Amino acid sequence: MTTATLPARDQVKPGDRWDLSSLCQDDAAWETEYKKLDEQIATYETYRGRLGESADVLAEALTFDSQFDRLAERVGTYAFLKTTEDQGNSDSQAMKLRFQNLAVRAGQAASYMRPELLSIEEARMSELAADEKLAPFRLQLQRLLRYRPHTLTDNEERLLAMQGEMASAAGNAFRQLNDADLRFGEIEDHEGRKVELSHATFGQMLISPDRKVRRKAFHQYYEQFSNHENTLAATLGGSIQRDVYYARAKNYDSSLQAALFPDNVPVDVYDNLIHAVRESLPNVHHYLDVRRRKMGIDKIHHYDTYVPILSGVKKHHTWDQAVNVILESLAPLGSEYVGVLEAGLRGRWSDRYPNRGKQSGAFSCGTFDGDPYILMNFKEEVLNDVFTLTHEAGHSMHSWHSARSQPFEYYNYTIFVAEVASTFNEQLLTDYLLKNAADDNERAYLINNELDGIRATVVRQTMFAEFEKITHEMAEAGKPLTVATFREVYRELLTAYFGPDFVIDDELERECFRIPHFYRAFYVYKYATGLSAAVALSRRVLEGGKQELDDYLRFLSGGCSKDPLDLLRDAGVDMTQPEPVATTLERFRTLTEELDQLI
Repeated sequence: MTTATLPARDQVKPGDRWDLSSLCQDDAAWETEYKKLDEQIATYETYRGRLGESADVLAEALTFDSQFDRLAERVGTYAFLKTTEDQGNSDSQAMKLRFQNLAVRAGQAASYMRPELLSIEEARMSELAADEKLAPFRLQLQRLLRYRPHTLTDNEERLLAMQGEMASAAGNAFRQLNDADLRFGEIEDHEGRKVELSHATFGQMLISPDRKVRRKAFHQYYEQFSNHENTLAATLGGSIQRDVYYARAKNYDSSLQAALFPDNVPVDVYDNLIHAVRESLPNVHHYLDVRRRKMGIDKIHHYDTYVPILSGVKKHHTWDQAVNVILESLAPLGSEYVGVLEAGLRGRWSDRYPNRGKQSGAFSCGTFDGDPYILMNFKEEVLNDVFTLTHEAGHSMHSWHSARSQPFEYYNYTIFVAEVASTFNEQLLTDYLLKNAADDNERAYLINNELDGIRATVVRQTMFAEFEKITHEMAEAGKPLTVATFREVYRELLTAYFGPDFVIDDELERECFRIPHFYRAFYVYKYATGLSAAVALSRRVLEGGKQELDDYLRFLSGGCSKDPLDLLRDAGVDMTQPEPVATTLERFRTLTEELDQLI
């Protein structure tokens, strides 16, 4: 028996690799651009103390800063993408490290600009901003000035800045324990092979067709979190207390309000999401019961919720076949969208296949001046890789549209809307595949896949979001954050979200101690709102006409020219109302009913 080995980077066909020349022609050109950036850093100092002098000076300073950032984006992205091709390539790693050092020095040189602008008296700033020379930067300035009530004196801001390393101590301790120190031992998979259990292989074990493997992996994995629960409770509690401290210091009403402030999102949006999902939990419980019955098990545990109900469905797609299917599914978006994407996917936007040393997973990386590149590790026998490719293509086309419709200052869309375009594409792919399913088994497999996606992205992430809200409110009220209180809160949420007939193993209470996103609080709700917006918009485009399509394409072209909620509202979805989430959960209900009838 021969062992399949990955090719070295220089053995990969050029046509299967991305072409980074839209960023820099080659490494020598990168070196020239790097030196140009390095020489420009000193220019920042020439504007220090002068930003309120006149509209001419302020416009000149902001123009320089924007042009510097634009060049830095190209130079930094080229270096980053080169490292992902082969993480063992020391030359690429050196380029990335050199750029990171340059970026730190540039950040330090420009660090005075924000506080200096905020220190300009309000009347004077209004006078400056009204000048036509500052028209390209007016929205930037308006957004900056929103922070005036939450900006302290120079000395106070300096003290807060000095606390940065201390403030990150809890998160750093968690990452060291979670990523480096925890050891989970070995486990035997369903084919009898010994596999090291890790964060990555744990997910693989949970989709094993052998329930004994799933059960053993679950208990063995969580044993380590049980052994370290006191330390993990302390690090999580420390991270929450940090959030509360900074929110109070900066004059926010709560840590939740502080987290939502940059996107200008009202707290009601967060609360509406939780309420809408709570209202639909009986449908989630029904799906879990359908899953239990179709799997032929008496009791359903957490380790039974990831494996496909139908695991015998096999689909094979070459790269070109996958591209064909994706383009056909995206036909409702019009000829320009499909034509541009086809040229990119059949051309050199994407780094297609695995090679030795290449970064795992997939991502899209768009810039203002370069192609919107896609890293893939495409496997022809894995249907999910077709979904991954259309997902990343959604990001890339979002970048492509925004870069061609907005100036550099406003092309880069925010995290709040980032997942809309990508999951929108997945919705269209699912719709296409369902309409063209070969038989009931394939249709049931696709429905099961979408149901699990909604449950993981909308329901599960909302449960996480509610946990964050409850625990931060506890800290703000002076209530203790201990192993016992964390587990009690999490157990109550598990019972509510999974239902009375779901078996909650004691270990599952400790899941709250292993979620890295909890150290960047009030972030995960964006996954749920993003998918909900994508489902609502995809239904609107598929069932609508030219106006609905134009609204969506305008959203793709919006960048950050408006606040996220306004961009989505213009596209036809109002995230301040419960309807988008309710639409997604109603689709969840109807698909569950169909799945129950199919198998």
